[in-house]
Amino acid sequence: MTLAEERLRQLDNPSLTADERALLRCRVAAEFIHTGQYEVAREALGEFWRGVGERPDLEGLAEGTAAEVLLQVGALSGWLGASSQAAGSQGAAKDLISESAALFESLGEANRAAAARGELALCYWREGAYGEARVLLEEAAARISGDAELEAKTALRRAVVETAAGRYSDSLRLLTESAPLFEESTNHALKGSFHNELAIALQLLGEAQRRRDYADRAIIEYTAAAYHFGQARHERYVARIENNLAFLLYKLGRYADEHEHLDYAQSIFTNLKDAGSLAQVDETRARVLVAEEKYREAQRILAGALQTFEQGGDSAFLADALTVQGVILARLGLHESSAAVLRRAADMAESLGAHGNARLALITLVEEHGARRALPSDEVYDAYLRADRLLEGARDAEDVARLRACARVVMRRLAGVQIHDQDFSFYEAVQELEAKIIEQALEESGGSVVKAARLLGLTHQTLGTMLSQRHKSLSEKRTPRAKRRRSIIKRPKD
Repeated sequence: MTLAEERLRQLDNPSLTADERALLRCRVAAEFIHTGQYEVAREALGEFWRGVGERPDLEGLAEGTAAEVLLQVGALSGWLGASSQAAGSQGAAKDLISESAALFESLGEANRAAAARGELALCYWREGAYGEARVLLEEAAARISGDAELEAKTALRRAVVETAAGRYSDSLRLLTESAPLFEESTNHALKGSFHNELAIALQLLGEAQRRRDYADRAIIEYTAAAYHFGQARHERYVARIENNLAFLLYKLGRYADEHEHLDYAQSIFTNLKDAGSLAQVDETRARVLVAEEKYREAQRILAGALQTFEQGGDSAFLADALTVQGVILARLGLHESSAAVLRRAADMAESLGAHGNARLALITLVEEHGARRALPSDEVYDAYLRADRLLEGARDAEDVARLRACARVVMRRLAGVQIHDQDFSFYEAVQELEAKIIEQALEESGGSVVKAARLLGLTHQTLGTMLSQRHKSLSEKRTPRAKRRRSIIKRPKD
């Protein structure tokens, strides 16, 4: 019997006051939340749990007790909402936790207020708002005093946010500096989380710097994480380790081994009815199937993951999944749809501050569509420049190599059509050059068709016909046609 289960039995004690009973429920729920047993945590909260994001009845409770109940209900709402991908769950969880933090602040309980800020940061992290999460965790870390476990949890969460934002070196530094806190802990779940996050940081930094030794270290850390989560009976996190390890094996090209780990993770998440985590497993599997050139199967599997991420408002995971979808659509010959999806992925990731993810989407756009004449040269060039800007300050060797390859594609496009190009067509080459010259004229004339036609030595009727028939994509470059005014002079009747 675990400590949490022993405490749960203490609820049968009739001598407990309302506040003592409520605090006991919160302590037990907190332990179950920490070990990923969210359904059991819900039962532990008893009458205080009314549903995801629902405010508990706090009547008759002291302010400190009420703050603790709000914190645990809010934290559990965040985790359950992420698991089921329930729309609006993170916003509701933030409201509950924010109220809790304010109460703790008013009572002068700095450590509990810091704990609440840490849980609030997780809600922002799930939404992809990494900047807000970072600020909250830095504030929390500065306020903690005399609580080593809370310090460790906060350091771990700071590393999680930095990894999600693509700042792998910062994540590794935070984990290395805080390692003594985890070594001294007797909490297996906390140790498992540390080794897992360290493995992720090593894996991603190894890819960025092409350090195979980091990949080997990551496998060791994943193994350690699996051991500690197993000791903690943390089944959900064991499955996450399997998914993370599968992704690492995918990057190493060991596809057969990866499917075994994904199957195991999928079976656990299916039993737990964890839709959000199942979607992550499906996204990883879709990547493997793309590498194996099984595009139809990859499209089928990824479709469910995309729907789950869309419904749950999980923008960070959605942006990554959209990039994978963009590749699949391109390989299936659905080029226009692919380009649109990759544009959306880049915009979404950049808006979240996930520059590495946005850069990847833009590089993929140039790789998959840069050589195709259907994608305008200026868009290819703009995508390359944007990816190059997002690379500033990063030391990702793989992305640098891919961006250099993209530069060659862009230079070839800007050089114009060559007679030895694959699928060369004289008429398409002439039409492309014609479009470039018309576009320049429209830009120089401020979108005026009349002025552009004068620059080109054409009548405005001729240029208008060319825009409406051969160069419809340039229509947005022209100013809207002005309506002709009706004459105020009445024509004489016959």
